[in-house]
Amino acid sequence: MSVDHYENFPVASVLCPPRIRPAVAAIYHFARTADDLADEGHASPEARLADLAAYRADLRAVFQGRPPSDRWAELFAVLGKQAKAFKLPEAPLHALLDAFEQDVHNPPYPDRESLLAYCARSANPVGRLLLHLYGVNDAGSLRRADNICSALQLINFWQDLSVDGPRGRLYTPNTDLQAHGLDATDIRRCIDSPQARMLIRDLCSWAGTLMQHGADLPLQLPGRAGWELRLVVQGGLRILEKIGRMNHAALLQRPKLQAADLPVLLWRAARMKATAP
Repeated sequence: MSVDHYENFPVASVLCPPRIRPAVAAIYHFARTADDLADEGHASPEARLADLAAYRADLRAVFQGRPPSDRWAELFAVLGKQAKAFKLPEAPLHALLDAFEQDVHNPPYPDRESLLAYCARSANPVGRLLLHLYGVNDAGSLRRADNICSALQLINFWQDLSVDGPRGRLYTPNTDLQAHGLDATDIRRCIDSPQARMLIRDLCSWAGTLMQHGADLPLQLPGRAGWELRLVVQGGLRILEKIGRMNHAALLQRPKLQAADLPVLLWRAARMKATAP
């Protein structure tokens, strides 16, 4: 299953425990379809919001034991089956839809706190759903999962600056733009400059610090689950490293993980150690 379209979602990989793989795939297809409704094609914002409202109604229906509409019947049949089997919480799925609706509006983000609030809807629910599948629900693990997921979302933003700008999408907080003497137009037009590279350096440093705040979590998870999450963490950090090697010229090109990166990721994943308390 390709994950290029929704990169920060660990999709039923070979390391994912087989018992939960169908549930992970069901959640992925739910999120990917909603993402497409919000972002793909040429529909008007009003049409996108109407589609997302219909999609949300089907989500409510399957959790209430009612049949969904015919439009996404197969998707919701599978999701409903997995939700029942694993007692999935409904709230994180609605949070994801909240984030996709926010994307349709494409609002500005005045500061880092407002962008993290978006990440709490667009990314953190994924981590919490996966921890639920792993049977992990303590407060410390949930907090670390939120840090990892928010960091992955931020890394994806800084990785995609050269793609999002021409599409009119901007996730850079206004306070960061102002601190470097830039404005939204500079980023949307992908205007490279020393100031822009310093901005991207600071944003990448923020994401890396947030990732480190959650990096102990994979060391606490047993077996395949822990190894999968180690590689997720290292993959995000590797993207930050690649942006740094480009001298933070992410407005000009998009760094990607390649097959040649896998040995590095495996080596670093194996050498991960818990940080001091």
